[in-house]
Amino acid sequence: MIDTLKDKIESYFKKQSTISKEKLVKCIILDFPELKQSTINVYLSRLKKEGLIKNPARGMYALKEKKAYNPVVDSHLKRLFNKIKKDYPFAVCCIWDTKWLNEFMRHQPFKFYTVLELDKDVTEAVFHALKEQGKQVYIEPDAETFNLYINNSEDVIILKHLISEAPLQEINKITLPTLEKLLVDMTIDTKLYAAQQSEIEFIYATAFEKYEVNKNKMKRYAYRRNRENEVENLTDLTLAKIK
Repeated sequence: MIDTLKDKIESYFKKQSTISKEKLVKCIILDFPELKQSTINVYLSRLKKEGLIKNPARGMYALKEKKAYNPVVDSHLKRLFNKIKKDYPFAVCCIWDTKWLNEFMRHQPFKFYTVLELDKDVTEAVFHALKEQGKQVYIEPDAETFNLYINNSEDVIILKHLISEAPLQEINKITLPTLEKLLVDMTIDTKLYAAQQSEIEFIYATAFEKYEVNKNKMKRYAYRRNRENEVENLTDLTLAKIK
């Protein structure tokens, strides 16, 4: 029920920036007549904690506006992405840099990797092409490879198999992972995100406070990765700490 209400909440504001609690409750009851006032109060409190609405004044609600997550794509990422798309025009892929995660962390890592996620069918071909260009590139590296080679190297490119229906976005014709994808992957891919594991709750909370994050999108992607409960529990735990 709470997820259905999340999908409807924006429609109650329409062209008005704020709405009284009394009017908002009436709108909710029209769509969900089975809900009691006490239940609606609980749901509104949850939506406020999750950053979907805010209380600008006593007895008034407004949609909480946050920035969309649009990371800076440097020239290195652009060149690499465009080269891959030129050579493999039908391959679905996205690119990003682990340094993007520093803005969410207390302690700043000093080692960064370029991550290129691709259709499984073209991963090996891209690996060999990049190797021939003298790039330090690894496919789905395990913990031992990270410890022996990657952690002691510069300008590393990591190739990963792109999960089907992963949430992606396009900025200036470059395909990137969404923030929802990064957060879910961070929970699951503990080798690649080793530097973030000790701060993962802080990272989640910072991301939700600073940017628009679609929890339902995270849930769907986590389901695709068979880790829905783990991601949802972590999301709920960190959101509960947001005041």
